[in-house]
Amino acid sequence: MALNAIRRWFRTLIIWRTVLTLIILIWWDSLTWSYPKGFTKERREKRQSRRARWLTSELIKLGSAFIKLGQLLSARPDVLPAGWVVQLADLQDKVPSFPFEKAQILLEEELGTKCTNIVELDEDPLGAASLAQVHRASLKNGRKVVLKIQRPGLEKLFRLDLEVMRQVAALLQRNPNWSNGRDWVAIAKECQRVLLRELDFRIEAEYAARFRQQFLEDSKIHIPGVVWELSTSKVLCLDYVPGIKITDKEALSNRGINGSEIAEIGAASYLQQLVRYGFFHADPHPGNLAVGADGSLIYYDFGMMGIISDDLRSRIGAMVRAAAVKDAGALVKELQSAGLITMGIDLGPVRRLVRVMLQEALTPPFSSKIIEKLSGDIYDLVYGKPFRLPVELIFVMRALSTFEGVGRSLDPSFNLMDIAKPYLLPLMTSSSSTPNDLFNELGRQVGELGSRAVALPRRLDESLERLEQGDLQLQIRLGESDRQLRRMVNAQQAMSQSILLGCCGVAAAILGSSKQPIFTVIPLVTALPIGLGWLKLQFRINRDNRINKNVP
Repeated sequence: MALNAIRRWFRTLIIWRTVLTLIILIWWDSLTWSYPKGFTKERREKRQSRRARWLTSELIKLGSAFIKLGQLLSARPDVLPAGWVVQLADLQDKVPSFPFEKAQILLEEELGTKCTNIVELDEDPLGAASLAQVHRASLKNGRKVVLKIQRPGLEKLFRLDLEVMRQVAALLQRNPNWSNGRDWVAIAKECQRVLLRELDFRIEAEYAARFRQQFLEDSKIHIPGVVWELSTSKVLCLDYVPGIKITDKEALSNRGINGSEIAEIGAASYLQQLVRYGFFHADPHPGNLAVGADGSLIYYDFGMMGIISDDLRSRIGAMVRAAAVKDAGALVKELQSAGLITMGIDLGPVRRLVRVMLQEALTPPFSSKIIEKLSGDIYDLVYGKPFRLPVELIFVMRALSTFEGVGRSLDPSFNLMDIAKPYLLPLMTSSSSTPNDLFNELGRQVGELGSRAVALPRRLDESLERLEQGDLQLQIRLGESDRQLRRMVNAQQAMSQSILLGCCGVAAAILGSSKQPIFTVIPLVTALPIGLGWLKLQFRINRDNRINKNVP
C-alpha cells in the first residue's frame, strides 16, 4: 500500500514538473526581448518548433494518457501556439509492445471459452500503440481477423493521470491571464470523457460498424467488419484487411495504382462524411490509411471519431455562403451566432482579420495548397484571439489537409477545390432544406429589408433631432492614431521605470559599499513594485505588438 502511494506521488511530481516547465516556456517565448538577436517572426517560429519537439518527447515519456492528450490538444489552436499545434498533429503513439504472454492472459480473461474459436494467433504484433497492440489471427471457420488487445493495467494509470490533469486545469483557471477566454476545467472534462471512452473498445466497435455502414455500397472504400462475439471492452476483433501504406509511392506504382486517384477518393470520402453523414474519422494519419490491391482506400482504427450536429452543419453552410461571396461581416456574424467567437467584444479587428484571410486564401486561381494555407491562417487567427473553433472542424481540416498533401506528393497538379465543388453546393443550400424553405428564406430577407428601408427616414429624422438637442454624441475613433498613442505612452512608461530601476540599482550599490550596508534594503524594496510594474508593462507591449501585426 505504501509502495503504491509512493508511486502515485512520484508520478504526480513528474507530471507537474512537465506542466510548470511548459507554462514557463510559453511565457518566456511570448516576451520579445527574450530573443538574443532581436525578435522576428522566423526566430519565433524556429523556437516554437524546438519547444514543440520537446513537448512531444515529454508526452511520449509520460505515457498513454498524455500521448492521447497531445493528439487532442493538436485540435485546439486556441490553447497552444500554431507551431506547437502543427508538431503535435504529427504525434504518432508508437510504443514498444508488451509481452505475448500478457496478451494471452488478457484474452482468456476477457473471452473465456470463446478463445477456442481462435486457432492461430501470431506472437509478433502487427503494431503497438499507447492503448493497445494488434495481433493477426485466424478463426476456426477460416476467417482472417486482427485482435486489438488493450495494455494491462491501463485504466488505473489513466484515472491517476486524469486526476492530475483536473488539478492542473483548476490551477490554470484561477489565473486571470491564462483563463481569459478559456475554460480549462471544461477542456479537462472533455479530454477525460474522450480518453475514457477510448478505453472501452465496445464503443470503438460500434463506431466501426456505423462507419462501415456509410460506405457499404461504395466499392472504392473498405472498412473492416466487426466480429462481435470476440469483442469486449478490452478486446476488439475486426476482419483482417491488408493494404499498402498510402504514402508508399513505390509500392503503389509497382501495383499500377494511381496515387492521385487514391487521394481524390480519400478527399471525396471525407467530404461525404462531413456533408452527407456528419460522422467522420478523426484520426486520419497515414498509419490509419492504406490502399487495397484493387485500388480501394482502407480505413483503420476507429477509436477517434467525430460527430457534426445538424445545427452545426447548417451553420457551416451559412459560413460557406458568406465565404463564397467574401462577405466578412456576414461570416463574422455567423461565427458569433454559432458560438465560435466570444460575445461582447469589438468585432472591428476580427472582421479585418477575416477579410484578409478571405482575400488571400479564397481568391481564384486557388492554390494547390489551399487547405494547408487555410489551416495555417486559422491557427494564427485563433491563438490569443476571441475565436473558439469546434474540435470537430479542426479534425476535418486536418483530414482534408492529409489527403491534399498525399495527392500533391503524387501529382503536383492535384487540386482539392476541384473535388470539393460538388460537395460544397449542397452544403450551401443545406441538405435538409427544400425548395420551399429556400423561397421562404428569400421572402423573409426581402421583407426584413423592406421594413428597414421604410423605417430608415423616421430613424434618420429622430437621430438628427437628438443630435441637435445634444442628446446624441458622435464619437470618432481613429484606430491607427489610438494604437500609435498607446505605443508611445507604453514606451515612455517603460523608459521611466527602467531609469528608476537603474537609479535604485546604483543606490543599492553605493549603500552596499558604505559603512552601514543594512540600508541597501531600502532601494531594493523600492525597486520591487517598480520591477513588477515594468514586467506587467512588457506583457502589455508584447500583447499589443501581436495584435498590431495581425491588424492591417
